[in-house]
Amino acid sequence: MRYFIQLSYLGTQYHGWQKQLDSISVQSQVNHALQTALQESVDVVGAGRTDAGVHASGYVAHFDSEQNIVDYKKLIFKLNSILPADIAVHDFKKVHKDFHARFDAISRSYDYSIVQYKDPFSLGKSYFVKNELDVNAMQQASNLLFNHKNFKSFSKVKTDVYTFDCEIKKAIWHQNGHFLLFEISANRFLRNMVRAIVGTLVEVGLHKISVEEFNAIILAQDRSRAGKSVPAHALVLKNIEYPAGYLDK
Repeated sequence: MRYFIQLSYLGTQYHGWQKQLDSISVQSQVNHALQTALQESVDVVGAGRTDAGVHASGYVAHFDSEQNIVDYKKLIFKLNSILPADIAVHDFKKVHKDFHARFDAISRSYDYSIVQYKDPFSLGKSYFVKNELDVNAMQQASNLLFNHKNFKSFSKVKTDVYTFDCEIKKAIWHQNGHFLLFEISANRFLRNMVRAIVGTLVEVGLHKISVEEFNAIILAQDRSRAGKSVPAHALVLKNIEYPAGYLDK
């Protein structure tokens, strides 16, 4: 039987979601908790990778078990008792046997937080940019993302992907005083893509490059033309969406 699991985690202490041979990952912690709770071999499959240090508030995964699990609340309580404090399970349910957390997702949404003044309470949660940013210019550049599909310029180099095409569904900057929040959604993301996009948009906001140059960077399909990747600690995978009613089958 196949089961859906939704969780959140602070990625600070982990080398991303994907299990590693020589580093601690979120996936390895969840595998351990499930195997301990169910007393059987379990290998949880996630909706995709997150970079080292990136957080998630709405991560989705699935796993197969020989057991017919009925008391979901009891299992959630048990898993949260086993998992470290920076990983938490929020939802759990049985799904049809063909459900796949990664391949069936139709969109993923991220938030990136920037703070424009030195704030100890945002340490570890936001990226501090001390020079004033032109948010209007950053939004103008963000709107250009909808005109493109190939985002090779924002992809980690030497990554093994079948295509660099992505469909951007949302790219909005919000400003509340000294705090900036960038919301971005797409059907899929390339490795390091969000952090590279934000890093390049910050250069637009600092007037290091123009909106027109931002567009040219996308067209170049060359990672060396884009800005640096902003730090991982300010990035949160917020939501993973599936077709309406799909999880209820």
